[in-house]
Amino acid sequence: MTDRLRVAVLYGGNSSEREISLASGEVVFKHLDPAKFAARLVDLRELLPGGTVDLAEFARATDVAFIALHGPGGEDGRLQGLLELYGVPYTGSGVLASALAMEKSVAKAIYRQAGLPVARDLVFAAHEVRAMAASSAVARVGAELGWPAVVKADNQGSTRGVQIARSPEEFGAAWEEAAHYGSAVLVEEFVAGREFTVPVLGGAAPEAFPVVEIVPKAAEFFTYEAKYAPGGSDEIVPARIGAELTRRLQDLGVAAHTALGCWGVSRTDVLVSEDRGPVLLETNTIPGMTEGSLLPKSVKAAGWTFAQFAEKLIDWALERFPDAARPSPAAMR
Repeated sequence: MTDRLRVAVLYGGNSSEREISLASGEVVFKHLDPAKFAARLVDLRELLPGGTVDLAEFARATDVAFIALHGPGGEDGRLQGLLELYGVPYTGSGVLASALAMEKSVAKAIYRQAGLPVARDLVFAAHEVRAMAASSAVARVGAELGWPAVVKADNQGSTRGVQIARSPEEFGAAWEEAAHYGSAVLVEEFVAGREFTVPVLGGAAPEAFPVVEIVPKAAEFFTYEAKYAPGGSDEIVPARIGAELTRRLQDLGVAAHTALGCWGVSRTDVLVSEDRGPVLLETNTIPGMTEGSLLPKSVKAAGWTFAQFAEKLIDWALERFPDAARPSPAAMR
């Protein structure tokens, strides 16, 4: 066996978040210590039918897969299941937690069951969305939730397919945008408030890291453009809140992580309303890992380097898969 752990950084893929995934993978690869890891970049496209990488050979040549994929196909449990079938340990959450977190409406149902605060909502299943015009949904939304309402594609990340409909007249365009992704559509009551995100890291004993405050500048809320356009938002860490609210948000982040069964890393987004207090939005099981992403900023504020963070994710992966072979600590020094 080589003295270095063979790590395949899986990135790219076919989701609408491909470009962000490519950037995340490059950053991870750059920070893996070559004295400890024999790392390589593998575009998920090359593992899929028509690609150039044989799955069986990939499995034989990989001690750990570091998943740097965002969105459907890489973050939703499907890739995780494939890796388990081939016996390849991987970073992050398992099949079930990945699938649960990716479906916003399902994650919210689990939050409710755990007693965590969420906004009221309506869920239109994918088959309903295909058969239903916006005009058929608008009356129900107005009667049960009122206006404004937030319309979301149920299984997209990076705020893809999210719009605020402030009136029945605006609902049609928001519905069409969400329906474009072919998933269920989640419609929520609008909750005004400050935006925060809570990173949680760890294996059997997860811990919350510094809370990040998000102040969108390019849009009304933390849209794709606000996230990734230069100057699109101010991201302040530690958040400008008191110790009591910080602890409450961190407790909610750990509770959401635990309720979903996450492992290794998650990042839970929270709105804090003056009237209602914190309201959970969603949990990301593979947050962005670019230099400007929220999670690395929190990790840095906690005093960790990105290299330490990446190595810990690999450690926690092997904690989940204890039968996986790994070089001895002496060999890695």
